[in-house]
Amino acid sequence: MTASTIRPARPADAAAIAEIYNQGIRGRQATFETEERTAEERAAWLAAHDERHPCLVAAIPEAAGERVVGWVATDTYRPRHCYRGIAEFSVYVHEDYRGRGIGAALLEAIAAAAARAGLWKLVSRVFPENTASRALCARAGFREVGVYQRHAMLDGVWRDVVIVERLLNAERGARSAER
Repeated sequence: MTASTIRPARPADAAAIAEIYNQGIRGRQATFETEERTAEERAAWLAAHDERHPCLVAAIPEAAGERVVGWVATDTYRPRHCYRGIAEFSVYVHEDYRGRGIGAALLEAIAAAAARAGLWKLVSRVFPENTASRALCARAGFREVGVYQRHAMLDGVWRDVVIVERLLNAERGARSAER
């Protein structure tokens, strides 16, 4: 396991977040997105995140400070009020640091941050072929609840996705639902 610090993302992290996300885009196994992101676009994306939808990074120490090697973020699941306690999540780890426990640390940290923010569930969609991400989600307490068939096209090919979910603090979720 690589020793990393998990912390809230900062504007200065935008270039590293873009680099890591672009690796996922190029790999065609983690997202339907095909257009690479810039540091400026990721900075604007970061600015839109708030306490309700945290964005965290994993950073490792280096001689000149630290290096961001992974990130995880939540976003609105659906705009309807009844779904306000559910968030979608995305997690990406730099290709040179995969398999070192960073993804697991990020998922545990985002689950805790999301629960503190009053969320009661995290959900995502994973390509069936992405066995590493599916195994990571399972180890982090996510369950597979089904498959969306022909969910979207990637490079002209229909792709299915496996839906994963993790319930957070059940008591907090019940209280949040009453608000």
